[in-house]
Amino acid sequence: MTPPALMPHWIAAFLDAQLAEHDAARNTRLAYGRDLSDFSGWLAARNLDFASTSRADIEAYLIACGQSGLSRATRARRLSAIRQLFRFAFDEGFRPDNPAIRISGPGRDLRLPGTLSQDEVARLLAAAQSTPRDALRNTCLMELLYATGMRVSELVTLPAAAVRGNPPMILVRGKGGKERLVPLSAPARAATAAWLTARDAADSAAQARGKPASRWLFPSRGKAGHLSRQVFFALVRDLAVSAGIGADRVSPHVLRHAFATHLLAGGADLRSIQTMLGHADLATTEIYTHVLDDRLRDLVLTRHPLARARKDP
Repeated sequence: MTPPALMPHWIAAFLDAQLAEHDAARNTRLAYGRDLSDFSGWLAARNLDFASTSRADIEAYLIACGQSGLSRATRARRLSAIRQLFRFAFDEGFRPDNPAIRISGPGRDLRLPGTLSQDEVARLLAAAQSTPRDALRNTCLMELLYATGMRVSELVTLPAAAVRGNPPMILVRGKGGKERLVPLSAPARAATAAWLTARDAADSAAQARGKPASRWLFPSRGKAGHLSRQVFFALVRDLAVSAGIGADRVSPHVLRHAFATHLLAGGADLRSIQTMLGHADLATTEIYTHVLDDRLRDLVLTRHPLARARKDP
């Protein structure tokens, strides 16, 4: 294959291959595109391009990223995108070598994920049930999110067919098109059944007016046809305010963390949580073991005989 002439064309060819060969999700491709565009801009400012980039150039870029204040996680993600681009370029014959093959990454910050207490989650769910409009939809959204730990993109793109028949488990399509079964709690099933009844009635009324039926569980008039991530993010923030919780502490991803944290605190094993969250690597799930650390420390401080105050003889 003839190598593309310009860096934007290299990026476009790489992203097309990610979609065709790996069924990469749209958000994943957008992230790759942003990271590689930043790298190409840095190269262009130094009269370099992908065809002439050396290992030293990539290392200098990563140093510049660190000096600009980017986190270790962001730098690790950018290096990952660069590695995959040059592996693709080498495989396609765009370059005779791969300058990124021996570069070690900065690693990731092992930060504990933000989470919520069970009481705070209960207040959020109560706030959803009390919204003046769309209470059934909002309750279903929040119950499903907390009951399954789905990513927000997985939740808003859930087809209505996935929940018909009041199933005890639903099939979720995650990153890279990978599917997994996730069990539903009784409250989540009840909220879903109530919303599905209302949603189907509204859909039938729309069809009577000549509008097409929607395949999504959470339909919207937007271009995508389903509720957007941005609208749901804003909804969660509004519910946090109504529940008396700081809006900066709550997001759909924080509720995903709460799902995993509360399961682990309740005795669930990491492998099961890994499966339900859709993590490819158990190491990603292991960050939630901070919950066990807290519980073990509490046990030692409150239950160990040597931790008890001794009575004077």
